[in-house]
Amino acid sequence: MLERLEPGQEIPYGGDRVTRVPSELAERFEPGDHLVVVQDTGALLHVPAAQHGLVSGVVERADEAFAALAACSDEQITSFFDVFATRLAHDTAFAAVAAANAEDVADARARGRSTTRLVLDGPMRAAMVAGLRAWRDADGDRHVPLERRDHDGWSVEAWRAPLGVVGFVFEGRPNVFADAVGVVRTGNAVVFRIGSDALRTARAIMAHALGPALEEAGLPAGLVGLVDSPEHAAGWALFGDRRLALAVARGSGVAVAQLGAVARQAGVPVSLHGTGGAWMIVGATADADRFAAAVTHSLDRKVCNTLNVCCIVEERAAELVPVFLGAVDAAAAARGTSARVHVETTSMPFLDPGVLDRRVRVGRADGEHDEPYVSPLTEQEIGIEWEWESSPEVTLVVVPDVATGVELCNRRSPRFVVSLVSDEAAEHERVYRSVDAPFVGDGFTRWVDGQYALSVPELGLSNWEGGRLLGRGAILSGASVHTIRHRAHIDDPGLHR
Repeated sequence: MLERLEPGQEIPYGGDRVTRVPSELAERFEPGDHLVVVQDTGALLHVPAAQHGLVSGVVERADEAFAALAACSDEQITSFFDVFATRLAHDTAFAAVAAANAEDVADARARGRSTTRLVLDGPMRAAMVAGLRAWRDADGDRHVPLERRDHDGWSVEAWRAPLGVVGFVFEGRPNVFADAVGVVRTGNAVVFRIGSDALRTARAIMAHALGPALEEAGLPAGLVGLVDSPEHAAGWALFGDRRLALAVARGSGVAVAQLGAVARQAGVPVSLHGTGGAWMIVGATADADRFAAAVTHSLDRKVCNTLNVCCIVEERAAELVPVFLGAVDAAAAARGTSARVHVETTSMPFLDPGVLDRRVRVGRADGEHDEPYVSPLTEQEIGIEWEWESSPEVTLVVVPDVATGVELCNRRSPRFVVSLVSDEAAEHERVYRSVDAPFVGDGFTRWVDGQYALSVPELGLSNWEGGRLLGRGAILSGASVHTIRHRAHIDDPGLHR
């Protein structure tokens, strides 16, 4: 058993590299603690014994609840979603949740933290209620026949079946509760770890809506568990627990990549979406009005499918760069603010010199700032996802042709959402075949959403930054969280190999 660490102690990783223990880590490490070595980077993650024990207990209860759920009816699961939605919709029950959220928001603002996805306002509350009712009304059959093969004297059937315990780690986004509990619809258990910004809100939802719904429906209490800890170590402990059937992370890029590495090392399948931001490529035959509308409608708010990088072909740059800037400004004006545009260095000459001296007021998490309207950035920086609050922020690149835009996207983007604005059908086909992204369109980028696009509640989206997915789409829904079991029927008792 690892009982202590020494300052400067060598820790091998990746098969051929070594990292050394910092003095601070050596001082904090105590007997019973866990050390996770990220094999991709050599990062040393310290999981105190208390955090490991807390997480282990929640996962154990979820694992037991998953087994007990097999004896519960689909009607009980339907009742759970109905009661959960009803309690969130009821003003008395919701009052405690609203009060907790107000405290979370005030605390986050005082620390200069982003609150764009933290505020549980009327629209978010309504969307959560609608999502829960969609899960309530969804297909409740946990065991679905998929295929049957008949042989002489016997047959075998393939059935869709529940997967197990699903672990979710997400930042300060209360609405994910309504999304992620969807795995219960298909017979799974779930364990949450939410960011510290929304922990009060999470506790209130568990106490005043989710917990009572489980009890009233007669479902096992541990079926939906909250890891009540603000520590990042709790997330590492959760994703390193081999009892998870699936780990899902939603949040910022570096943190999610690290969580994914921890899960993979533990042999836990993962669904990751750490870096977002959509790309738009504008061809030589693009209609200017269609392009302007696509840009404006892709910048109505900041979420993962918001336009982040726009590539305009050089042949049309003189005409379409001003159209682009006008569309970005229109999106900002609709929000009562100003926009920020980052321009790749070699693309700066395509701007009207008049915009280079323009200053704007930009709303950020820590207040308003006076900033330049246009800022240069290098090609290496093109992939930055702009996490803006109220002021739309986007990158512009002028490229020689569409093929160069695709190559740049494959190299610099998170390989997530790509839109081509072009009137040439053959060009759309070439881009679809050559761009490495799960979501490809021909207009505004904000269509990428399970509920909006497929009319199914969404548990999360995955980019292809870590590679393509095996056997499923990049929209993770309740129905896609399943395994397949095979069942044989032997009609001939004398059958043998």
